Amino acid sequence: MNATGQGATIWLTGLPSAGKTTIALALAARLADEGHRVEVLDGDEIRTFLSAGLGFSREDRHTNVQRIGFVAQLLASHGVKTLVPVIAPYADSREAVRKRHQAAGTGYVEVHVATPVEVCSVRDVKGLYAKQAAGELSGLTGVDDPYEIPADPDLRIDAHEQTVEDSAAALYALLRDRRLL
Repeated sequence: MNATGQGATIWLTGLPSAGKTTIALALAARLADEGHRVEVLDGDEIRTFLSAGLGFSREDRHTNVQRIGFVAQLLASHGVKTLVPVIAPYADSREAVRKRHQAAGTGYVEVHVATPVEVCSVRDVKGLYAKQAAGELSGLTGVDDPYEIPADPDLRIDAHEQTVEDSAAALYALLRDRRLL
């Protein structure tokens, strides 16, 4: 299979407002411009359509991540570069997705968008941190619900210390180095 036809899952994990989706969209645009088949599986969209009805308990979060991982692996196995910007707070859930990809022989990289909670709470793209601070929301990942930082991601991006373009370029370089392009 030629490079543009090879699929892979690019999993971006991090706190809310870390920059996962922004980086994924920037990389997706570059890959599409180069002729790659690309799909972005945004966590919010998945929760609306594929995981509607799930809450935010540990079990529901695990189920959501496994559903996303299944769809990502399916797309990737059919030659799609599948970018997955989701929080995925639990290491065991992310590891189960990685193992499913490995078992199927499908390319997979895990990227930790390592923006500190202090920066994320200032960005507060969806107003979640403000709602949590006002007592209107509980279970916010990284604040009053756990986020298990990846111990050994394929790439760690300090998105608060570089531009979106630099972050996407670092991820592109990883894909090139891993022969996933």
